[in-house]
Amino acid sequence: MIKILFVCHGNICRSPMAEFLMKKKVSDMGMSEDFHIESAATSSEEIGSPVHRGTARILSKLGIDYSGKRARKMTSGDYDKFDYLIGMDSYNIRNMERICGGDKEGKIRLLMEYAGESRDVADPWYTGDFETTYNDINSGINGFINKIIK
Repeated sequence: MIKILFVCHGNICRSPMAEFLMKKKVSDMGMSEDFHIESAATSSEEIGSPVHRGTARILSKLGIDYSGKRARKMTSGDYDKFDYLIGMDSYNIRNMERICGGDKEGKIRLLMEYAGESRDVADPWYTGDFETTYNDINSGINGFINKIIK
């Protein structure tokens, strides 16, 4: 089983979008049972909050169920639990490494690296542009699938 944790600052915009989009894609490939996919935050600010309405709008438009999702904070134990810890931006990566006490096994990566780019996924909390965020996340997930799964 491949275990993936998507991580952003608050776990209400980018990382839940990635979590549920990835779940949909592996389901469409008939591989849901081969994956365990979650998302988490590097901060405590939104713990317990539901998915942001902008992310909810995108996921609903795609017919993706995200019901019951509540923000949670990443823990040091997540490093041992997951095979891939995928951050949305370089700030998240630094915080993930701090939370985990480093990255001795090379599990922590920036999502857009899987799309062949070394850049951040912009935070729609600040930009208000959930469509661009979705496009970046979709591109990163497709790259991940092509490099890791196929």
